[in-house]
Amino acid sequence: MKIYTKGGDKGKTGIHGGQRVDKDDIRIEANGTIDELNSMIGVVRAYLPREHEFQAVLFKIQTELMVVMSHVATPSEMREKNPNKLPEDLAKFCEECMDSMTDRMGESKTFVLPGGTLASAHLQLARTIARRSERRLWTLNKQDEVPANILQFINRLSDLFFTMARFDMFQEGTDEERWHDFLYKRKKNDD
Repeated sequence: MKIYTKGGDKGKTGIHGGQRVDKDDIRIEANGTIDELNSMIGVVRAYLPREHEFQAVLFKIQTELMVVMSHVATPSEMREKNPNKLPEDLAKFCEECMDSMTDRMGESKTFVLPGGTLASAHLQLARTIARRSERRLWTLNKQDEVPANILQFINRLSDLFFTMARFDMFQEGTDEERWHDFLYKRKKNDD
């Protein structure tokens, strides 16, 4: 089978169930942004040694994002027919990963500038793509309901990538470049 179909040459593309929509339809935009996120995760994995502890976590996220994309591509009235099962505990998985790393390095108390190590810088970029994915999903949600666990998962991913970026710098012994304290934490400390 050829990779090209020529079916999209007129600005339309197919979604799950056979419907054709404009290539700039919000469903396509949301999925394209999630695809971009998944590709960025692939870049991070390519930088890391195969035995790095992030590899298994990032692999799981990539495979789950493929399932997420299949559900985003499916209109809500057809989602029950989607053969890809969406796990309910995606956000919890992210939270457990974050808690484990935070227990080892401590909480963040400041805004940090993205950068540090190559892996950290790319994880920060993944964080921003996850945030954009979340914005696109909420726009889609206004037109066609997006499952709550997908919205929660993408939200937690941005937090997870921030934590992973910090943790990579922590493990490498690289100091974070701080901007300033979180305002809500500063007020607590001033009391």
